[in-house]
Amino acid sequence: MHPNRIDTAGSRRFSLPASATLARSAVFAGLLLVLSACGGRPIGVMEPTNHTANGTTKVEMIAATTRAPAVDKAILFTGERGSGLMLDAVTISIPPDADREIGQVQWPKRLPADPHRAFTTVAVDPIASKKEGEAWLQSHVRKSRRVLVFVHGFNNLYEEAVYRFAQIVHDSKADVVPVVFTWPSRGSVFDYNYDKESTNYSRDALEDLLTQIARNPAVGEVTVMAHSMGTWLAVESLRQMAIRHGRVDPKISNVILASPDLDVDVFAQQYQSFGGKAPKFTLFVSRDDRALTLSKRISGNVERLGHIDPTVEPYRTQLEAAGITVLDLTKLKSGDPLNHGKFAESPEVVRLIGERLIAGQAVTDSSVGLGESLGAVAIGAGNTVGQAASTVISAPISLFDPRTRRSYSQQWQLLGSSATNTIGAAGTIFIPSRP
Repeated sequence: MHPNRIDTAGSRRFSLPASATLARSAVFAGLLLVLSACGGRPIGVMEPTNHTANGTTKVEMIAATTRAPAVDKAILFTGERGSGLMLDAVTISIPPDADREIGQVQWPKRLPADPHRAFTTVAVDPIASKKEGEAWLQSHVRKSRRVLVFVHGFNNLYEEAVYRFAQIVHDSKADVVPVVFTWPSRGSVFDYNYDKESTNYSRDALEDLLTQIARNPAVGEVTVMAHSMGTWLAVESLRQMAIRHGRVDPKISNVILASPDLDVDVFAQQYQSFGGKAPKFTLFVSRDDRALTLSKRISGNVERLGHIDPTVEPYRTQLEAAGITVLDLTKLKSGDPLNHGKFAESPEVVRLIGERLIAGQAVTDSSVGLGESLGAVAIGAGNTVGQAASTVISAPISLFDPRTRRSYSQQWQLLGSSATNTIGAAGTIFIPSRP
């Protein structure tokens, strides 16, 4: 037994047209492109160097996992399912900002890695009990007393989840204690169903982890951020907590869902389980997300939450009623060929996460406008009276916040269907029209 194991209690149908087959082929080609791009990485990056080079930055985090431990400790954990929740204190070194591109994880080309050019693992220290985990958390709590729990998505190896989260924490400059929850993903595009079932397998463990963090007296506030398929795991765990205790723990105040690979109908049911006591939800969506296009096709052609246009019905009214904020990243350019990781790769978005969203701040006040590099615009509201619909769709990021919509209802009527139709026409070409 691994020394740091902590046991936990644990139809719509239609025929696809020929264009859909072409679209699916295009998506698979993109997925294989990404898979081949990862093939040159060295194996064993989790082997600790026990060294921090001058000019680099350390990110210290708790890495919690339901994966099975690997025999090779340079790999640390496999993509198979373990028998309980296991914790490690992990320290990642990030190269100086002058030697890297914000938003990118710089993988070493060979081992041992050059810490001035690539991410490296400095230390991995097993946490053998919940008491040790609580003590680590208390000793690392920042002035804000905030904890950020990140849940990765589909097709992620252990080291990919850890390094990506280290990049997000560093680039966002978030004043938080970072905790990554990494579930058993085999890191293969051909294991979609295995990964999906692994999220179900991990629900109890994530709920237990969130409960223990929220109960720690040193912690004042918890934000849960999840990506892709991990959003299903995150929302399900919160739903279980709400059913078990009558509500989500009040310290869990913010939930950020990035490119959520969630059936929109299922999410509506999950949200109702919070019984009017839900945390503040923020969604990052993008209609050119090719990974979610594929997910939609293999999930009975039901729309994915991360793929919606928040300005059209029925989503517009439902989002307003629920008080859910949506940032539409469709117009934002990305180096990701699948457009599935924009939230982590865009310098503007990661700064927004660190400066505002984790703190639960609104992103619709006068300090976030067309004059900033973010270019956020409240869809249907505009920041000045008389903004044309063309201005709304030209912004790289569009913001739908129901609170702002209510404040500017007259402007919404002025923009009306013109903005909605124009934005809808700019949607992804990878979704064929229904015959």
